[in-house]
Amino acid sequence: MLVDVLQQTAFGGMLQEVVERQAIVFRPEPLDAIVEQRCKHAWEQTPCPKCGETTLQTRDDSPRVWCRNCRYSFTYTRNTPFENTSLSPGDLLLIFILYADTLLSINQIAQLFEPCYDTVHTQLREGEAAFERGFPLVWERIQHTVEGATQIDETGAKCSGYKGQSPPRDGLSRGGSGDPGRSRWEGAPGDKLTLVAARRDVLRVISAEEGSAYDENLGPVIEEAGDLSQPLGEIWTDELPAYQKMNHDHRTVVHDDEYVTEDGVHTNQVECLWSLIEPWLEKFRGLSKPGLEQSVRTYGFVRTLNLVGAPLHSLIDCFALNVFHQTR
Repeated sequence: MLVDVLQQTAFGGMLQEVVERQAIVFRPEPLDAIVEQRCKHAWEQTPCPKCGETTLQTRDDSPRVWCRNCRYSFTYTRNTPFENTSLSPGDLLLIFILYADTLLSINQIAQLFEPCYDTVHTQLREGEAAFERGFPLVWERIQHTVEGATQIDETGAKCSGYKGQSPPRDGLSRGGSGDPGRSRWEGAPGDKLTLVAARRDVLRVISAEEGSAYDENLGPVIEEAGDLSQPLGEIWTDELPAYQKMNHDHRTVVHDDEYVTEDGVHTNQVECLWSLIEPWLEKFRGLSKPGLEQSVRTYGFVRTLNLVGAPLHSLIDCFALNVFHQTR
């Protein structure tokens, strides 16, 4: 492990020498233990997948979970992203944290672990999808009151790349970049996405909506913010015409006139989110449409957990709890 080194990272070039001197060594074993503990605890409160009785039990010295009623048994990683992978649970968790909470690219992260890039990329994407599904369940359990207005803003059009999918890109002839490395394909109008964010207190919800921000209804992100906020509260937007199509009462700040109205309506705080997410997205050097949709949602949810001060086991629960919820 740590044979290869990072040429350039979010932490500066000196990290290369630190890695070369083996001053940074990843020890996933403590994380392995936490993942096992959290998954076993959840299974003990879940009906048996075979007989449906809530009689599952575990032991500290065994990775197995078994039912006292029908004697059915399975490993604690069943149906979670930690199952059937060459990565240990601790490795996968650490890779996800480096991916979601730093400016390191997937390629840079892969250099710090033994598995190849494709393995890291595949397992990361599967874990990311599970995290997205599990976040609402974990958010319900976090004791935090979400207050204040819901600010909504958009970034304008973001074009998707194909990253090896069909049809392939052929550089400048399709509007790609002439710079070395992966180009950003400009795409057709149907491939254009607009990133939309809702910010309320510590909650951050980001989605990618089809088309241009100037002719589409950008309401879905508000619906999700409402589901997670309970209740939604007052909505503040800028003067974008698309917001007028929403089935919600909202207050508007006209940026041609002012950035904060006399009665305090503004979108300044949600707009600050773009200054954080833009450098994070740049590390991918282009994303496919599904990749962009999934990545921005991951960024918003991880930032929410950080802002609320959620413990590490809340992140683990996001990976796994959707599986236990579906089992019921």
